[in-house]
Amino acid sequence: MIDIPSSSRRSVLTGGVTTLSAAGLVALLGGSVPAAARKADLPAQDAQLLNAALALEHEGIAAYQIAAQSGLLSPDVLKVGITFQSHHKTHRDDLAAAIGRLGGVAATSKPIADYAASLGAGALKTQTDVLKLALRLERGAANAYLGLIPSLQATEFHVLSARLAGDEAFHAAVLGNVLNEPIPQQAPIFG
Repeated sequence: MIDIPSSSRRSVLTGGVTTLSAAGLVALLGGSVPAAARKADLPAQDAQLLNAALALEHEGIAAYQIAAQSGLLSPDVLKVGITFQSHHKTHRDDLAAAIGRLGGVAATSKPIADYAASLGAGALKTQTDVLKLALRLERGAANAYLGLIPSLQATEFHVLSARLAGDEAFHAAVLGNVLNEPIPQQAPIFG
C-alpha cells in the first residue's frame, strides 16, 4: 500500500504537475499533424501517438492503485478494480511492445504521487467518488483509442487500438452499471 501524506498531496496538487489525460490524448490527436509531416516520418509519428496512449495506461494503472489503497472500496469492488488494473497492465505491455517495434522508446510512468495529484485523489471520500473517477477515465480512454485509429499510419496498430477501445468501453459499462447510471439513449455512445 502506498500512503500519500496529505501534506504531500496538497503540495503536489498546487505544484502544477500535469498528466496526460484522455482529454490530453484527444487534444494531441486533434492537434492535427500536417500530412507532409506524417509522410516524412511515419514510424516516429505512430510511436509518438502510441506513447501518448501508453501515458494513459500508466495513468489508469496508477488510478486503480490509488483506489485499491484508498480503503474506500468494498472487497467485491476492490477485486474488480484489481482485475481492471491487470487489463491496463496488459495494455501497457502491448503498447510498449508496439512502440519498440517502431524503433521508439516507451514512455515510463510517473511517481504515484504525481498521478494522485493530477487525478484529485485527495478529494475522493467515498467508494462512489472512486467509481465516478474510474468511469470518467475509462470513458475518456475508450474515446481516445477510437480517435487514435484514423491517426495511426500502420494498419496493424488500428487493430491494437480498437481492441483497447473495446476493453475500455467494457470497463466503462461495468462501472456505469455499478453506479446505476442510465443506459445512454442515443448512439453512438463512444467516439
